[in-house]
Amino acid sequence: MSTIKKMTKNTLFLPIFCMILVMAANILYDAASGNFAFNFFTISIRNGVLYGRLIDVLNRGSEIAILAVGMTLVVSASAGTDISVGSVMSLSASMCCMLLAGFGVASASELQVPLIVGFAAGVLMGCVCGAFNGFLVAYLEIQPMVATLILYSAARAIGLLLCNNLIVYIRAGSFAKLGGFTGPVPTPIIVAAVCVVVMILVLKKTALGLYIQSVGINKKASRIAGLNSQRIIMLCYIICGLCAGLAGIVNASRITSADSNNIGLNYELDAILSVALGGNSLGGGKFNLLGSIIGAYTIQAITTTLLALGVSTSEAPVYKAIIVIVIVVIQSPVFKDYLNKRSAKRAARARG
Repeated sequence: MSTIKKMTKNTLFLPIFCMILVMAANILYDAASGNFAFNFFTISIRNGVLYGRLIDVLNRGSEIAILAVGMTLVVSASAGTDISVGSVMSLSASMCCMLLAGFGVASASELQVPLIVGFAAGVLMGCVCGAFNGFLVAYLEIQPMVATLILYSAARAIGLLLCNNLIVYIRAGSFAKLGGFTGPVPTPIIVAAVCVVVMILVLKKTALGLYIQSVGINKKASRIAGLNSQRIIMLCYIICGLCAGLAGIVNASRITSADSNNIGLNYELDAILSVALGGNSLGGGKFNLLGSIIGAYTIQAITTTLLALGVSTSEAPVYKAIIVIVIVVIQSPVFKDYLNKRSAKRAARARG
């Protein structure tokens, strides 16, 4: 019994348990359909590239995983969410494609600037947006949801202005490689893996992770202890903006265009849900980055499973909303107190 308690108290228990449930649902569905029960885990090579439902989950979930990295830090440090990341993705993609194609051009087969310049401009735009959000939250002390609501509403419109109200297509093959394949492996998986590994190393090898959690737990106490809580919160929002910019460029390279109206649409909800599903408290403080990454891919696995079950894309958010409700209830102090009281009563009866 004590082993079960230790497992359930582990921060990774919730995301791993949810992932197992999704996998079990796929196994049951395939078995009931008369297919091979473990089709979800089957990986093959077709036309020289990896193919399979699991590869599709890892590939399509890469942008959410990248966003989850920045969102985790923001939630931990500011006890709030950045609801602008989807729109910032769109703006960063628009900035990148506009430079690569040339202003006012709807389609370009040749790049007007080097590819690295377009990528750098897109990521820089994401950082600028993150700095704007961070300034409002850290220095003006505006509620995170209210502060990020500005770019949630305005960033897509700015992207449309940059692209002259056009969907800008980049026909150059070098641009599509970022959303394509590196050898047999989808490039977005590699980009997401590098992003996650770099952030984990930074948090492990420096005191940044400790500083972020300290500010999230008690901002005033951290300031008294000598930490500049405003700079730390600002830095977290800049990192979140950087991740959004990178995710936007990856998304644009998949479709070889900047579609300001659709890139990153509703991605902020998936990023927030990834953090919650990862066992992290949305009230700030301690965080587990690995849990958020598992949560991100679990969200994509849920989406893939729903589509396999015949659920339309318009109905899928309803099921995600149910998942959010369950997670919020499980994390609520009232529910935790109820479970602790039940556990204490059972222990008392066992002793009696």
